[in-house]
Amino acid sequence: VKFNNCAGNKGVRYETNSLDFKVRADGTMYAAHQVQMPSKQLILMVTAWDPQTLGRWEAIVRFLVAEKSQHNGHKPKGRKPLPGELAQQQSDTLLPWRQHQSANGLRRQKRDWVIPPINVPENSRGPFPQQLVRIRSDKDKEIHIRYSITGVGADQPPMEVFSIDPVSGRMYVTRPMDREERASYHLRAHAVDMNGNKVENPIDLYIYVIDMNDNRPEFINQVYNGSVDEGSKPGTYVMTVTANDADDSTTANGMVRYRIVTQTPQSPSQNMFTINSETGDIVTVAAGLDREKVQQYIVIVQATDMEGNLNYGLSNTATAIITVTDVNDNPPEFTTSTVSWVPAHAGPLGAGLPGCASPRIQSLVRGGTPHATCTRVLAPSHFGFSQPGGPREKTQHLAAAVDYEMNRAFMLTVMVSNQAPLASGIQMSFQSTAGVTISVTDVNEAPYFPMNHKLIRLEEGVPTGTILTTFSAVDPDRFMQQAVRYSKLSDPANWLNINATNGQITTAAVLDRESDYIKNNVYEATFLAADNGIPPTSGTGTLQIYLIDINDNAPELLPKEAQICEKPNLNVINITAADADIDPNVGPFVFELPSVPSAVRKNWTITRLNGDYAQLSLRIMYLEAGVYDVPIIVTDSGNPPLYNTSIIKVKVCPCDENGDCTTIGAVAAAGLGTGAIVAILICIIILLTMVLLFVVWMKRREKERHTKQLLIDPEDDVRDNILKYDEEGGGEEDQDYDLSQLQQPETMDHVLNKTPGVRRVDERPIGAEPQYPIRPVIPHPGDIGDFINEGLRAADNDPTAPPYDSLLVFDYEGSGSTAGSVSSLNSSSSGDQDYDYLNDWGPRFKKLADMYGGGEED
Repeated sequence: VKFNNCAGNKGVRYETNSLDFKVRADGTMYAAHQVQMPSKQLILMVTAWDPQTLGRWEAIVRFLVAEKSQHNGHKPKGRKPLPGELAQQQSDTLLPWRQHQSANGLRRQKRDWVIPPINVPENSRGPFPQQLVRIRSDKDKEIHIRYSITGVGADQPPMEVFSIDPVSGRMYVTRPMDREERASYHLRAHAVDMNGNKVENPIDLYIYVIDMNDNRPEFINQVYNGSVDEGSKPGTYVMTVTANDADDSTTANGMVRYRIVTQTPQSPSQNMFTINSETGDIVTVAAGLDREKVQQYIVIVQATDMEGNLNYGLSNTATAIITVTDVNDNPPEFTTSTVSWVPAHAGPLGAGLPGCASPRIQSLVRGGTPHATCTRVLAPSHFGFSQPGGPREKTQHLAAAVDYEMNRAFMLTVMVSNQAPLASGIQMSFQSTAGVTISVTDVNEAPYFPMNHKLIRLEEGVPTGTILTTFSAVDPDRFMQQAVRYSKLSDPANWLNINATNGQITTAAVLDRESDYIKNNVYEATFLAADNGIPPTSGTGTLQIYLIDINDNAPELLPKEAQICEKPNLNVINITAADADIDPNVGPFVFELPSVPSAVRKNWTITRLNGDYAQLSLRIMYLEAGVYDVPIIVTDSGNPPLYNTSIIKVKVCPCDENGDCTTIGAVAAAGLGTGAIVAILICIIILLTMVLLFVVWMKRREKERHTKQLLIDPEDDVRDNILKYDEEGGGEEDQDYDLSQLQQPETMDHVLNKTPGVRRVDERPIGAEPQYPIRPVIPHPGDIGDFINEGLRAADNDPTAPPYDSLLVFDYEGSGSTAGSVSSLNSSSSGDQDYDYLNDWGPRFKKLADMYGGGEED
């Protein structure tokens, strides 16, 4: 076979679709081993491929099988191979180390095969590991062979991307591939015996990752700026926009095409520009560019891969701002030679000067270009010409404000001339003169906003308090002591705040492009600037905020409810999604079933229809009638993408032959299933068990509380029966006492050296404090008494323990008593007093009961 790739055929390799034939580097085809041809004709496919450019070329070769001549009347020995045996040879098993038997019986090894590249698609979902190819040597019939692979992706980073079964020689890929991370892998396959000795020479394996369209075109710049002269002819080059796609540029996945989406303004034509779909060059397509009418165009350019296929390709947009530059196509001209004018005192920068120039040159002077300039002859320090406020005659402006207190009238000779020659084809004078008489009157003029309307661009979702811009006004009465104050005049969504003194605009809330107050992605607010002159005047300015969409809204599943038959293949549920964002932060959508709970994927399946629609259907052969909440994960195509798990209520019911839900089925689907009833009963049993345990716990607690009550009857407990009565203070005779006897002594030696016992002083003494016994962690009933006694002894021997000595005041009742002696009162021991009741008073009265209740013999 002959082949020419126009590059010298360097590195070109050949392969066939048959394991019985090979092609040498010079194009010669030969049989790889002895082959018995089963038919009169054999058709093969020969492929030439370049490993560097990955180019592939194919050709069909037809072999006509000739009958083998027979000599000496002997027929060739051997049997004709069966068709099944020939088919078995053409399997997916590669035999790169095939051995051959020569005619004299000696075995010699042929040159190793060149294994064709192995193609693996990227982003495969598995299951993994996924078999790629099987490699086998003919010697495995004689000895045990172990196979291995080396190279990047096997034993070199990234590790373990590919693996091989050492016994069977099956080669696997273990995870999804990413062509943008690595496009190809070069591995070497090895075959050794059980002792590690090389059995075959290593062979090269080339694995190429097949590209998928998983990357969106990205513009180098989000905003491009260009310019074009006014009056340019169609076909004039303006600028070039460029978008790059990370996918394979040799396939449709990476082939980007450009188109213009919108043009603003659409004057004088809606198609003033066109773009080369392949190179991105923007050129003019229509005549009529006039800077005096339209100074700037905003063009939205879209880049789409898949060779511009909007149905399958991914897209992105950028903004091209085209400025129309001025050319000298209007000569200057005064309408009158003498002008009288009475402007306002201290008028604004550019007070009206009628007759400075004709309407044909108004735009030249107003634009401040070097093509036309008004020049004054007298009083040059007060007058000049700059940008006015409107496009008509009588709106020409002064360059500086006049001062009424210094000059009430001015006499000027004004000349307008071209600083640059007129454009070719215009034959007119390049200058004109006029006399101007100016009288100045004094008035208070309103502040004005130099940029009105002012347009700013920013992304939605900026936080509250963000400084957007400074929208300040100019007060023309700058020689008067006046202050300008700012306020909001119109803020429909109440999103903005303005500083009253400097006009700084800040956000009062988060700006949302999806709000009802946004029109064509633009939010408008009007502000008022007022001075404090007499009378006060004010001016208004409009601020336009162009909000760039971000992916801040997750898609919502539609519909929310649906109906399906309990058996599959009767009907399906068409689902879609709604997203409040705009392109490219919307579709195509990805619909998925969550892995948890597992019953969702077991019972249901989703089939993708296109980028916006999918079908939900039953996976199993039968599902019990009822209402099921099926969670579905919907992901949009934003950057980064957002997802939302939505619940669709699916009513599963028996259906008739037309696929409609029957009346009995609808009732059954609306009721509770067996599983739901069992779950309710289990919940009721759990609640009853909890109530029973709570009652038992309350009774046990009540019992423990009763066991801890006092052993005596509550009526006999006198601890709470102490009554306090009013005390009468002593008289004057009681106040004569010596307090020095109760003061703290200067030294504590005589106190600390006393014998152990309770000691009291009027202040806390200074000394070592005794150690009180530590209460055991787990008390024992037999140790409670010992613990109390030890604590009592330590308290009695503690000189620092309260109470301390204090001054006590007693009442003095006088020297005598009107009552007689009470010594005659004696306790009678005679009589039959019964003290046996003391035995019923408890352990505390046991001692008295033993003393008095013993009987006659005691």
